[in-house]
Amino acid sequence: MDAMLIDEHGDTVIIGDLIDKPTILNFVYFRCPGICSPLMDGLSNAMDASDMILGEDYQALTISFDARENTVLAVRKKNNYLNLMEKKEEAEKGWLFFTSDSANISRLTEATGFRYKPTGNDFIHAATLIIVTPEGKISRYMNGIYFLPFELKMSIIDAGAGKSGPTINRVLQFCYSLDPEGQKYVLNITKITATLILFFAVVLLLVLFVYRKRKTNKS
Repeated sequence: MDAMLIDEHGDTVIIGDLIDKPTILNFVYFRCPGICSPLMDGLSNAMDASDMILGEDYQALTISFDARENTVLAVRKKNNYLNLMEKKEEAEKGWLFFTSDSANISRLTEATGFRYKPTGNDFIHAATLIIVTPEGKISRYMNGIYFLPFELKMSIIDAGAGKSGPTINRVLQFCYSLDPEGQKYVLNITKITATLILFFAVVLLLVLFVYRKRKTNKS
């Protein structure tokens, strides 16, 4: 949380000062000829389609792990995506791009478990989003280059579980659980069924209690 980054204005910031809400960490390098662009396409599409407010309910931090890249390249890359997004104003404030030096990059990637390997002038690396809680703890990895808006929303809700939120978010969190094997959110039939059984049992007990009380009064 004390690793240093260089923001879009060329200022040095501490990542721990930035993470105050559920956060998507996205490690890429901006001149990547491979999966980085499809990965950021997938992220921008999911954020565009989400009903959560980027910059308020959550934020995204895209960090270059190539220490040779600079702020000018980061800003250029961000503007490319902003021009394609419907929620351009939200993304301007809530989707932030960073560069850094090799020491701080190494600390961050080691801390988050992100792996990459130099190969010539480029890198072999994973395509993943890392979801972080407001306290800076990793709550989930979302692998791949395509992300369902619902999956992204549930991941953000889970990451912000300690924070108050709209009632519908708490209902969704109760009804759906993450299947660790399939890495997908699924309807928790067991929990819902148990809740319904308990509800009807309480209703039945109340009906019997009222019926018995009325019968006693008549006697």
